[in-house]
Amino acid sequence: MTVSHGCVLWSLLFLGLMCARAQDALQPDADSSGAPPSPPPSPTEKWEFFVSETLTPLTLVSAGLDATASQLTRSAPLYGRHFWRRAAFFKRLGATAGDNISQNFFADFVMASAFHEDTRYVRRGPSHRFWTRMTYAISRAVVTRTDSGATTFNWANVTGCAMSAALSNAYYPPVSRTPEVGVVNWGTNVAGAGLTNLAPEFGPDLARWIKRRFRH
Repeated sequence: MTVSHGCVLWSLLFLGLMCARAQDALQPDADSSGAPPSPPPSPTEKWEFFVSETLTPLTLVSAGLDATASQLTRSAPLYGRHFWRRAAFFKRLGATAGDNISQNFFADFVMASAFHEDTRYVRRGPSHRFWTRMTYAISRAVVTRTDSGATTFNWANVTGCAMSAALSNAYYPPVSRTPEVGVVNWGTNVAGAGLTNLAPEFGPDLARWIKRRFRH
């Protein structure tokens, strides 16, 4: 495998894993397609969105990478220093998967329905500057749309992440059931939701570049 091919494959894997954790679904770029705005999602459609973004193999793979990183850095939840002793890594993997699933459930279904927010991601697309798109994608962690299309604070994501962090006390080990861990967990989830939006924003551009680059 050449270096260029390897970089491309790792980039695709990275984007795919980010998509697995993303809070929003990929939507057409209205600026480039001329498509009319999507109709507001019903609570049933929000439930279906939660199920579709959660029941994918990438959810488990993403949890595995997160668990590996936190195991290496000895971050909470703390199940032990060694990977395999007392099944520390597998416990961490289960806790990480639980965090991701509960965040999706609370943010994209429960709180999105309660606050009447549409958490689906709408791309800015290549008609905008790179830094504008990046700032926009990350900002969606705290800014979103109501079901009627108006801009609003992203209460669904912020409160959903808080509920997920609170629920983690039900399965984290006692040493990790502290207010400090909960606050860090909450803040990390909120920030991570914004970073994962980089995947649906720039992923289609990368796919088109790869198609042109390796067409022959």
